[in-house]
Amino acid sequence: MTPSIYRWVIVVAGGLLGCVAIGGMFSLPVFLQPIARDTGWSVTGISSAMTIGFLAMAFTSMAWGTATDRFGPLPVVLTGSTVLALSLFGASHATSLIAFQFVFGLLVGASCAAIFAPMMATVTGWFDTHRSLAVSLVSAGMGMAPMTMSPLAAWLVSNHDWRTSMQIVALVVGAIMIPVSLLVRRPPALAHAPAAPSDGGAPQAEMSMGEALRSPQFLILLATNFFCCATHSGPIIHTVSYAVSCGIPLIAAVTIYSVEGFAGMGGRIAFGLMGDRFGAKRVLVSGLLLQAFGALAYVFARQLTTFYAVGAIFGFIYAGTMPLYAVLARENFPLRMMGTVIGGTAMAGSLGMATGPLAGGLIYDAFSSYAWLYIGSWAMGLGAFLMAMTFRPFAKPQAEAAPATA
Repeated sequence: MTPSIYRWVIVVAGGLLGCVAIGGMFSLPVFLQPIARDTGWSVTGISSAMTIGFLAMAFTSMAWGTATDRFGPLPVVLTGSTVLALSLFGASHATSLIAFQFVFGLLVGASCAAIFAPMMATVTGWFDTHRSLAVSLVSAGMGMAPMTMSPLAAWLVSNHDWRTSMQIVALVVGAIMIPVSLLVRRPPALAHAPAAPSDGGAPQAEMSMGEALRSPQFLILLATNFFCCATHSGPIIHTVSYAVSCGIPLIAAVTIYSVEGFAGMGGRIAFGLMGDRFGAKRVLVSGLLLQAFGALAYVFARQLTTFYAVGAIFGFIYAGTMPLYAVLARENFPLRMMGTVIGGTAMAGSLGMATGPLAGGLIYDAFSSYAWLYIGSWAMGLGAFLMAMTFRPFAKPQAEAAPATA
């Protein structure tokens, strides 16, 4: 199979791996209330497992990315897939809150980190054209989780106890992810000389790793991704619980998550196409501003139809912005360090995601209301917009900026 064809296999593999991995981790919001009823553990305590998971993702993302740069993506994603399945199975047997937080939080989070940044870095290296679309398609696969894994988890927990349901989810994760991991390959530009510099079109081909990690461009990408993910973390994790608190049955509340995910899949593709046409930065900045007000709109949701409307708009916007960080990274940094750079942005994003579960749990336990969570998300969204406005791409080499005339 030629590289031009196989690159689409990489896209499909990345989307499927991301879908199942994210779905496994994000089964916790669906299991949240059943776990609390069965164990007596607090909503805050159970939610904090997600916070720990995002922290684990944060602190392992760069390490997984660097391992991808050095050893290739296959051993990294295969390890992550195996550990994720075992961790979900182990969490289902936890008999104490601390054990559950450790196994579900630390191990599930760290294993998910072995999928996201390595696959995003790998896909960007396979494409010189249609890069925004390709990355967005992988992200769209990840966005399928609310439409596939979440309804599966809801159906399971409606017919079985949460422990049995989580064990079945673990088996599904292992059965799909481990075989698909074997399809992943290095980008052709790195396949035969992984240690050699390769600019792949990036303007700073001779940049050292230290220079890249100290550059304003990298630091701004980190800050923007942190505030962006802090914006949508709380709404993603707690909207099902919020809807239940408004009197909507669990099985119906989970469909809000599915609507949000379906809209998000469309948003990823639409933003990817716009990114290829208008530029990744311009589309990202616009999306971040809209995301802030989308989060605020949840304050006014009470009925299922309103939740559907807000969820569709919010999902379309926040999901559409996420793949563009990888595109900006690929446009500004050399291919040989893409795993590390995208791992760094994933680290910042995971730290942002870590704020939502705990903050939402504390707000709900304190006020029996989620209103302040969505107001805080709006403020974080404005912060992300302002950060993105300050990003300035590296200047292209003079030969590229002003081609010689005949």
